This record gives sequence, C-alpha cells and structure tokens, in this order.
Amino acid sequence: MSIQTRRERERAERERLIVTTARELAETEGWEAVTTRRLAAEIEYSQPVLYSHFKGKEAIMAAVAVQGCADLAAELRQARAAAPGVREAVAGTYTSFARRRPALYDAMFTHLVPLPFATEEAPAPLREAFGQLLAGVEPIASGGEDPGLLTETFWAALHGLATLMRSGRLPEHTHETRLALLIGHFTGG
Repeated sequence: MSIQTRRERERAERERLIVTTARELAETEGWEAVTTRRLAAEIEYSQPVLYSHFKGKEAIMAAVAVQGCADLAAELRQARAAAPGVREAVAGTYTSFARRRPALYDAMFTHLVPLPFATEEAPAPLREAFGQLLAGVEPIASGGEDPGLLTETFWAALHGLATLMRSGRLPEHTHETRLALLIGHFTGG
C-alpha cells in the first residue's frame, strides 16, 4: 500500500469518525451540543484537524444529512419491497424514521444545511431517497400530472405530519388514522 493510499484511507476514516460522532452527539444531546470544540474533544483531534475536513458545523451537519438520506432510502426501499400497499408502507416508514431519529431527521429536513436539494447537483443519497418516494407515488399519477410534483406534495404532507406530531401539536395516538386519511385521499380512495 502506498503512503498516499494510506493517507487517503486515514483521512476517510477521520471524516467518518467526525460525522458519526456528530450524529451520535446530536441524537443524545441535540444539535446545540454539537460544536467543533466539543467534537474535537470527543474524537481526540484538534479543531484544525476538524476544519481540514469540514468548513464548520453546517458542513458537518450536511454530511450527516447525506448519510441520513442514504439510511432513509434504504428503509424506504425495504418497505416498498416488503409491503403490498406501497404508499402505506412508504408513509409509515417515513414518519417512523422521523420519530425514531429526530436529530438526524432535523439535519436532513429542518435545519438549513449547505446541500443542493431538487437539482442534478444533489448528492446521490438525496436523489435516491426522493426516488424511493417517487417510486411509491408514480403509479397514481394521472395523465398530464407531473409525478415529481405529486411526490413533492406527498413528501410535504408526510413531513408536515411528522413535524407536527414530533412537536406535540398533533397527538400521536391518532397518527395511523391521519396516515390512512392521507393515503386514502391521495390515491382517490
């Protein structure tokens, strides 16, 4: 193994450590606890080492968001493959993800992060997560309807439900009923 290859591998490992530590810290203590100083102490590297990988907290949060989108895409893909009611499975999986991983979900969809969404420049995991939503919605698009816009509307409804329930503005005990209403009306049922 060349020295260059070893250095690249070590750099990638440090970057993974930074992202994983930020994600774990955010999940246990919230994003307010994630600072470059705290991360440097947690991973036992200096702040300049952190800055050699990321420009700051927003860039770290963006890396966490990309990783989260890959996780969400995998869960949505598995739900679509395993369930007969595709939109129901997608809706349930999406809102469950938001409830189980609140800090990760916030990095992905509520905090302002320097990521290009809804463009060709978007990282592959973001496009894949959206693609999994699209695959669940596309079959119900009527002639002339844009499946992408229909998917964005479905996603917005799921995001709204997840966000309002997490904040306590919608009671959790009626969540399944709300999802059934959304699916029923969304599919014309």
